[in-house]
Amino acid sequence: MALSMRLSRGGSKKRPYYRIVVADARSPRDGRFIERIGSYNPLLPKDSEERVKLDGDRAKHWLEHGAQPTDRVARFLDAAGIRERAARSNPKKGEPGEKAKEREEERAEKLKAQQDAEAEATAAAAVEAATETPTEEAEQVAEATAEETPAADAGEEKAEG
Repeated sequence: MALSMRLSRGGSKKRPYYRIVVADARSPRDGRFIERIGSYNPLLPKDSEERVKLDGDRAKHWLEHGAQPTDRVARFLDAAGIRERAARSNPKKGEPGEKAKEREEERAEKLKAQQDAEAEATAAAAVEAATETPTEEAEQVAEATAEETPAADAGEEKAEG
């Protein structure tokens, strides 16, 4: 019979509470088990002593009889100093997938094209401003003020009469 040390879920919805049990590997998660050797309450703070309770002697007994712990239970056993857990190495864990890399490249290309267009527009505006002489600009300002002044005088005359 293949034995496993695993978590059996209890508690209500969104309020989990787990029992650490030794069970036949073929039995359901929350089903029949051979022995309860501890408990785990994930709602408690990580530094709380009540978060993980484990009977170390019984855990050693079942490990000697061939029980295979799940990853989470193996972490508890390692923290309790009962069984050494091998460190895992997954160097590609934080890397985005191929599609995400493609989308990032497309965004970078669009951003670069937008920046190039803005730079060209700025350069064109600078060239236009450089080609326009100050006298032409002064003439335009003078014409604009001359057009506004007679209109303002005419409005004042109507108000007086």
